[in-house]
Amino acid sequence: MSPSSTDRSPGEDAAASPAEIRAGVPLLEPPGWAVAQRDLFDLLDHGWRRFARDFTGPDGRLNYTGRLTTRDGVDDFYEVFFNWPQLYLLGGADDLLAASAKHWEGVTRHLTELDMLRDEYERGYDWFHQGESLLLLYFLCMADPERWSERALRFADLYVDPVHGNYDPSHRIVTRPHNGSDPDRQGVTDGDVYPWLPKEAETYGFPLEWLPEAQDGPYPLSADPRLGAQMRERMGVGDTAVNLAVAGLVLNAWVLSGEQRYRDWIVDYVGAWRERTEANGGLIPDNVAPDGAVGGLLEGRWYGGHYGWSWPHGWHSVGHAACVAALAAAVSTGDDDYLSMVGTSLDAVIARAKVMPFSESDSSLRSKWVVELGPDVDSPTPHLPFRHNDSGWFDYNPVTLPVPMALWHHTASDADRARLEKLREADGLDWRTVRPFRAKEESGHEKAWFAFLAGDDPDYPERILAAAQAQVRHRLRRMERYRDLEVDEADIHVWQQCNPVATEALVQLTWGGPQVLYNGGLQQARLRYHDARARRAGLPADVAALVTSIDPGATTVELVNLSPEVERTVIVQAGALAEHTITSVRYTTCADEGWIGDMYDYGHTEPVVGESEAACDGAFLTVRLPASTRIRMTLRLELRTRTPSYRSPFATPGDASHPGGEEESA
Repeated sequence: MSPSSTDRSPGEDAAASPAEIRAGVPLLEPPGWAVAQRDLFDLLDHGWRRFARDFTGPDGRLNYTGRLTTRDGVDDFYEVFFNWPQLYLLGGADDLLAASAKHWEGVTRHLTELDMLRDEYERGYDWFHQGESLLLLYFLCMADPERWSERALRFADLYVDPVHGNYDPSHRIVTRPHNGSDPDRQGVTDGDVYPWLPKEAETYGFPLEWLPEAQDGPYPLSADPRLGAQMRERMGVGDTAVNLAVAGLVLNAWVLSGEQRYRDWIVDYVGAWRERTEANGGLIPDNVAPDGAVGGLLEGRWYGGHYGWSWPHGWHSVGHAACVAALAAAVSTGDDDYLSMVGTSLDAVIARAKVMPFSESDSSLRSKWVVELGPDVDSPTPHLPFRHNDSGWFDYNPVTLPVPMALWHHTASDADRARLEKLREADGLDWRTVRPFRAKEESGHEKAWFAFLAGDDPDYPERILAAAQAQVRHRLRRMERYRDLEVDEADIHVWQQCNPVATEALVQLTWGGPQVLYNGGLQQARLRYHDARARRAGLPADVAALVTSIDPGATTVELVNLSPEVERTVIVQAGALAEHTITSVRYTTCADEGWIGDMYDYGHTEPVVGESEAACDGAFLTVRLPASTRIRMTLRLELRTRTPSYRSPFATPGDASHPGGEEESA
């Protein structure tokens, strides 16, 4: 079935009669990466329990007794837990899913009391922040679709159904930059003047910097007309490119329900932005007036919209939102041409790169790059301009890979891989470098992961797992320092800085995927796993996984059962949404037990490892792992041949056509 098919029942086409293979290669010397991976799972389990104990109340809410005085803040409460259900899906503790749900419920009640939500949803704010808020919900939907489906569809309907006032189907626009569940929330602030602080003004400049200073100025920030009436009139209405992240919310609803209206909305809205990009020479514009005209409120400028190219983050917000939307359209329709509006915009930015040391750049994201670059802040490397205004391109930052990696992971095309290889070739830095930092997005190690996938860095798995250990242990010490802090409104980011759940390494190594696009994307993965005995998502206890190739013609993964006594059964799933088809598997075998030796031998010989091949025709492959065994599999995949779904292989208990229906022996 093609992903572009019409209405379907949830999970249709997700499962097929599975192939089943059995590992036979003995595990004599456990590989370092496997031991380190299971150690990380144990440490993460300790970490989230500590955080819940020290920073949250009985109903799951964060320990915060203050008020929220602006429209900002909802994201900072949800973001703390965004990757907790993701860890569950990777193979975290059985009770982590219930804990994640408890925190969503508690935070939602708390924010409702603070008048930040209506009917459990953001009253109205920009999608740079809304996308961050919703990651927790998306992972909960993936892990437990039946429980979360009603909410997810209700939230998506705020945009898909024009009655809510967020979408204008005649002009194919989201109607305002601050949008959500409250149609009365208009403009960009509840006050007379946008709450722009001196530090923000110094870092990002004025939102409408091209407007001349008003008569009788200069004005203090709290009274500048450019931050008041002008901002409301020019930036408080109409569509902006960062609203494209809404497509992630609607894609989530489509994956859950299969209802055609969600897919149709994505096609309509993302298609409109694709047309605007083509009309603008391949560079995505950032603003659309209420009448549908690009630049209609900005005197014809394609730049200058709310959270757009000029202010405050440029590509950091525009590019990520556009990629979330383009992927949503490609996933739901099967048409990868939607990705072109991201690719042409990205290439336009790359074409304007300048080589310089970061220490000499005008980057507005200095705190991000100083820790990521470490001692390389003074090393010349290509910098891309993230922002554009009347003076041209500015705000130069080192090459960042979440968007180009997301494109390549989806398409597996030569062109998208070549873009990455050219960026690496031009870079003055060694992409194999791994530093123990944890960015807000819980990503940033894509360069080293790409080098590993290219075959240039076989030690990467152990180094990234060690870096993850360092991140978690650093967060544990930070938790000790701040657990008794009476958190002030200005310090609500402290919870994110203390969140000890670090999942980037596990996502890369076990799923063969990049970390989720942080401003509202859905997870990408070549493979996922299910525990056949526990009948739940994630790797079973004692089992480690390492994906070493994500080429669809040769997706290679090694599974190791470290348990000396217990057999484990893993169901390997093709794709984050069971959207791929496994056509065959070539795997290692060891039929001869002569390596054990005779009764009085003092040692063993090397096992004789051979290979077998099995035909497959489905999204799932069952792998039995006897105690102390390992298996290396090369899977041939046909990408995006099945309708994306959150349905697990256990959706029809007792049905023999589903993998994992047979209990394993202990």
